Amino acid sequence: MMEVISSSAALLLSPIVWLCLLAGVTAGMVVGAIPGLSATMGVALLVPFTFELEIMPAITLLLGVYCGAIYGGTIPAILFRTPGTPASAATLIDGYPMMLRGEAGRALSLSAFSALIGGVIGTLLLICLTPQISRFALSFGPAEFFALAVLGLSLITALSGDSLLKGAIATVAGLLCATVGMDPVSGYPRFLFGSVSLMEGMPFIPVLIGLFAIAEVFSINSDPPVAPSEKRMKLFELPHLSDIKRCGWTTVKSAFIGTFTGSTPGAGADIAAFLCYSAACQQAKEGDNYGNGEPKGIAAAESGKTAATSGAMIPLLSLGIPGDSVTAVLIGAFILHGIQPGPLLFQQHAPLAYAILAIMLCAHLLVFGMALSTASFVTQALKIDRRFLNTGILLLSLMGAYALRSNLVDCWVALGFGVLGVGMRRSGFPAAPFLLALILGGMAETNLRRALVLSHGSLGFVFHRPLAIGLLLLSIFFVFATIQRRRGQRKKNG
Repeated sequence: MMEVISSSAALLLSPIVWLCLLAGVTAGMVVGAIPGLSATMGVALLVPFTFELEIMPAITLLLGVYCGAIYGGTIPAILFRTPGTPASAATLIDGYPMMLRGEAGRALSLSAFSALIGGVIGTLLLICLTPQISRFALSFGPAEFFALAVLGLSLITALSGDSLLKGAIATVAGLLCATVGMDPVSGYPRFLFGSVSLMEGMPFIPVLIGLFAIAEVFSINSDPPVAPSEKRMKLFELPHLSDIKRCGWTTVKSAFIGTFTGSTPGAGADIAAFLCYSAACQQAKEGDNYGNGEPKGIAAAESGKTAATSGAMIPLLSLGIPGDSVTAVLIGAFILHGIQPGPLLFQQHAPLAYAILAIMLCAHLLVFGMALSTASFVTQALKIDRRFLNTGILLLSLMGAYALRSNLVDCWVALGFGVLGVGMRRSGFPAAPFLLALILGGMAETNLRRALVLSHGSLGFVFHRPLAIGLLLLSIFFVFATIQRRRGQRKKNG
């Protein structure tokens, strides 16, 4: 064991490794902050640049981009209500209202601290529980994935704002949009309206950009960003001790939820962020004000999505199965350098495996340091005139939508959902349930259809899967608990 540790230390002490980590985190934060340029795209674009590198610097560079991009999307989400990555969409629900109160520095520092805690806990779980969590995640079949999607949809009740009816309507609309494209089982085209570009389904990132970024630009009567001032906003501040105490349990709990969600193949950081945020809303206490600048909302989303990055590495390193789209690209990078991730990785390449685990931890620490050190720079963007700011956001949004597939249709989709987003905001329909339903709709439909095929069309497949039954019962409990809590609040308010 001492030989493995010394060999891992030798890999980590190479200056090129730390240079690649710094370059990767920096590039990842820039990519994540630009709407439309997801972590998957950033990692995929940098894979060719790793051909001439050794395996350790190459994987370090890509992991730095991964961790940096997941946090980088938080910056525009808080400052401009424009999520840079899909995983940051949950953060803006409470981050943007805090910015409007002149607390952008507080929101950014809290998000960085929560991301650090989530990343550290996720990495420790990655180190200690990789085989156990992987086996548990692999026990998920179509029935369990369907039940997990239903659980996520049941948590939408916590994201519905003041009206459950409007939240339900937004959810149904999102589920309908999720049916666009080729049937996942039979391959029959549905709701294409003559457009070949929609065969893969409604493009998620253009929809996200439209609902939040472009809708914010088009909302003429929306509250303008608050320019930094010494009285109202500190340009650089550490997390408040009161916020750490207030959000401590929420941050830790979300880290565990995010790690488990990330370790489930096909879930990812965006689902983890919404699940953690919804779970926090379900346990709201008196005085919590989710949706209107509640620090716990930022802590839950940031901790959950960052922990999911470590969780996604669990099936990758232990079983050779990608946890999300980014780790799918990482598998290709491993193979290009002659390493096959999987059960034999810790036996045949133990020093490399443990060095990668250490780099994951260092990447989260570096992201935290860079997030705090650049806060004073990024908040200066709030001083830009609103007209120029909106123009820049619109151009970056359309560029991000086009860059996804180099398809002009995606730009029109973004503009169309931008107009829809304005209408939803003015009529009081929440965008978060629509977005989460769009994410989970395909997962729910595909796995329900697969489960029905395996059970020869019988709905009794659920009763033969105890874990699926447990998740469905938990979904029912969450729905009724939310309804009862809302009734109690209405009675209390007169």
